[in-house]
Amino acid sequence: MKDRTNEIIRLQTEIIREMTRNNLKRVGDDLWGKRPDVNEETTPPPGYPPVPDIGLDKPQKPEPAATAAQAEDDAAVKPKEDIEALKAELNSYIGLEVVKAEVESLINLVKVNTLRKQHDLPTEELSLHMVFSGNPGTGKTMIARLMSRIYHSLGILSKGHLVEVDRSGLVAGYVGQTAIKTKEVVDKALGGVLFIDEAYALTTRGPQDYGQEAVETLLKNMEDHRDDLVVIVAGYVDLMNDFVHSNPGLESRFNRFLYFPDYTVQEMFEIFKMRCKKAGYILDQNAEDRLKEILKEESEDNVGFGNARGVRNLFEQAISRQANRLAKQDVLTRDELMTLIKEDLEAAEAKEADNTEKDL
Repeated sequence: MKDRTNEIIRLQTEIIREMTRNNLKRVGDDLWGKRPDVNEETTPPPGYPPVPDIGLDKPQKPEPAATAAQAEDDAAVKPKEDIEALKAELNSYIGLEVVKAEVESLINLVKVNTLRKQHDLPTEELSLHMVFSGNPGTGKTMIARLMSRIYHSLGILSKGHLVEVDRSGLVAGYVGQTAIKTKEVVDKALGGVLFIDEAYALTTRGPQDYGQEAVETLLKNMEDHRDDLVVIVAGYVDLMNDFVHSNPGLESRFNRFLYFPDYTVQEMFEIFKMRCKKAGYILDQNAEDRLKEILKEESEDNVGFGNARGVRNLFEQAISRQANRLAKQDVLTRDELMTLIKEDLEAAEAKEADNTEKDL
């Protein structure tokens, strides 16, 4: 019985081998034209690829698989975007007029510097690392993400992605681990922008804090990878000034500052309406008037409102309140589903104020 079993296995193997060879032959015929009528041992004509020996009776050596890091690295490389399209996107943002002018100036500087290099003219080494200062919700992360794409479009960065971290993403709890953790984050950001939010937290806890180790590791890697890494640090104005001046290495590398002013009431009103438009909502006239009043009150009296972030929260609470109101009705029209009324905003305002008090 044992001999018979081995024979069956051998025959099955031969059948599989023959079927596979025939399939490969047909693929070759499709690609290269039909092979002349020759037996398997005949040497194929010049230019015709040989049918491979699939070696079913030999141990198969697996192809080396790409590592997860390599796969992620390949996926991160995206085509360069048109710089004019990126500038148009920048100009479409509500407010940020000073920021827009600074970014436009930076784009022009990089473009001219590149042209001078192409004509063998002397050029100054540009420091493209930046400090973004301003209150929460003023668009710092949004602009950092756009800058990564702009630098990629201009050929400064090879990938143009954004890696966002804060102190917790760089600092570990034991000696020696912070350098490793910071290096891993830098490696992930290579080819793009490393955006460090509330960066001042790295230097405000004394000289024995591990944040200093993160800063030193960061500075070394900024130097080692200065041709394919841009670092943007962000936070409150005064604290970011203290952060940059806390270390000579930081002062020498971060000499480009962008200030993000608070949004005006009209700008926040336009941001709210833009969110409505994108999400398929409209405000009736009473709601528009009340929204302007709420935004004025919040921006003047509520230090934790958070600019565009506060507008987003207010909008989300308003549509939640509208949903609770409409759920009580049996029949609804399209206009009713789309319309936010004054009462939706007032209920949302009360909840937003309650959330802010809890945060403070």
